[in-house]
Amino acid sequence: VLTDEWSPFQALVRSVIFQQISTHAGRAIQGRLFGLFDGSAPEPDAVLQTTPEELRGVGLSQAKEKTIRNLAVHAADGTLPDRAAMEKLTDEEIIKTLTIHRGIGIWTAQMLLIFNLGRPDVWPVTDLGIRRGYKIAYGLDELPMPSELRDIGDRWKPFRSIASWYLWRANDL
Repeated sequence: VLTDEWSPFQALVRSVIFQQISTHAGRAIQGRLFGLFDGSAPEPDAVLQTTPEELRGVGLSQAKEKTIRNLAVHAADGTLPDRAAMEKLTDEEIIKTLTIHRGIGIWTAQMLLIFNLGRPDVWPVTDLGIRRGYKIAYGLDELPMPSELRDIGDRWKPFRSIASWYLWRANDL
């Protein structure tokens, strides 16, 4: 099972933490951040009660701190859709809705689609783990380009999220 029971806000916080850093570093920062909130994924109101310095003190960059704080504001005021609202939207509608928020790009929205909403046909071709996993699984000398992976992924429709998971696991071989 790829999904979790976190709110979309909490899942986005996790994805923001892991943007552009190693899994090891992301886990460390996530652990310290959750430590500020009794070991749990934070709720929007709790984030808004912390200072920027407290959030940066766990290892978040200023940009990530601002993104998380911005998401908390929008989750608290209802302009960031909750799970029930997102479940009524298509993948494309969710990506469009999320990427209007500062610091949320397509990759971050795709991680939410896969790991929080359990969408079966998400293909994050820019993800380095996907690219490395494909290189390993198919014995390539070079990383495939995202444009190449877009076409390659067609063979796995409508279950590209599952293909993604296997390619991420190939990195552990």
